[in-house]
Amino acid sequence: MVVMEIPENGTGVTRLRAAIRDQWEGLSASERAVAQHLVSAPVEQLLFASAQELGAASSTSNATVVRALQRLGYAGLPALKRELANDFTAAVAPEERLKQRIAHVGQDLESIWADVFDEAQDRIDHTRRLTETDALKRSVTALAEAREVFCYGIAASEPGARHLALALGRIGRRARFVSETGFALADQLLALEQGDSVVIFQPGRRLVELTVMMERARAVGAKVVLVTDELGEAYADRVEAVLTAPHTPTGITAESLTGLLVADALLLALATLDETRAVESSHQLTALREQLLDPKRRL
Repeated sequence: MVVMEIPENGTGVTRLRAAIRDQWEGLSASERAVAQHLVSAPVEQLLFASAQELGAASSTSNATVVRALQRLGYAGLPALKRELANDFTAAVAPEERLKQRIAHVGQDLESIWADVFDEAQDRIDHTRRLTETDALKRSVTALAEAREVFCYGIAASEPGARHLALALGRIGRRARFVSETGFALADQLLALEQGDSVVIFQPGRRLVELTVMMERARAVGAKVVLVTDELGEAYADRVEAVLTAPHTPTGITAESLTGLLVADALLLALATLDETRAVESSHQLTALREQLLDPKRRL
């Protein structure tokens, strides 16, 4: 396997080394073994490794790996991978990253199956830990009180926004899916009014569309909920709430996975707040579907 060099001044690598240096005296012997492996292994190897694999490589255990990472200031292995992935994706071309993924899993179907589910579980667990109850409450309130909910997502974030908009309609909430960029977005923003809410799905890249959308929302008196991985701190003072949805550090699992789960949590919470509306909308939807499937109806 070709080893791709990551710049020494990469922020993820720099922070990892600094954390190990600062916490070294307080680490146990087994935790030091983990730390030594983390700084000596290639970054791409760390990105694809599970806690169990890192434990085996450092002659410790997966529990020791997790404990060592927490001592170093990380919430867990997914948090470390997210930081390292930023340097990796910036330094390595997409086709090379794909080669790395293929080289890592090989053609072993059991390994492929395990890698996909392990990363998915890591991301789900991390989403659960990082979600603050107060932020979730503010998000649900903003959507429950909204005249209409604008669900925005582009590229890999589109499935989460599209799913939320469709499912909101099915529980009796006015919603629209928005995916325009550039000048085309202006037409959608023109319809945004006081009392509306906007849910933005955007993991990490800062876009001018986000700034314009948030400024428009503030100008008309609409609320904004941001579902993101890396942009929470940058936009915290411009939105009603931030819900964290960690993206994939390797590309093995779908980018939209955690965003879809966040959307499902919002939907279930809204349905429980107004059960009558949700049930009635579901009943009407079923009735309409039955009419559309009725073979006796003529064209």
